[in-house]
Amino acid sequence: MRDSGLDKFAPRKAEQDLSAGIRAYEDGDYRSSARFLQNAFSAGLFLNSDKVAAHKYLAFIHCAQAREKSCRNEFRKALELDPEFELTPAESGHPSWGPVFKSLKSEMAKKP
Repeated sequence: MRDSGLDKFAPRKAEQDLSAGIRAYEDGDYRSSARFLQNAFSAGLFLNSDKVAAHKYLAFIHCAQAREKSCRNEFRKALELDPEFELTPAESGHPSWGPVFKSLKSEMAKKP
């Protein structure tokens, strides 16, 4: 029974770290969140959608801490992975990162 193949359905460390990073962010623990999200990249996030999510939350953390350049860089990485990426209406209306994302998305759309 040990080799039943169920391990293929268990989340890998990268995905576990991504989930932990999102939970920590939602709990307001930005330091732990950033650490988990960076660890998720180091552990080899596989899906682009997971990578985009990690970059989005890192961008939120940077913007919330008034680090606009780092915020833009994380959003840029997300958009390079998925040019169609959009924030939810609630996210795009946030005063810290909404304008940063909108500006960057517009800037990137103008590039060939």
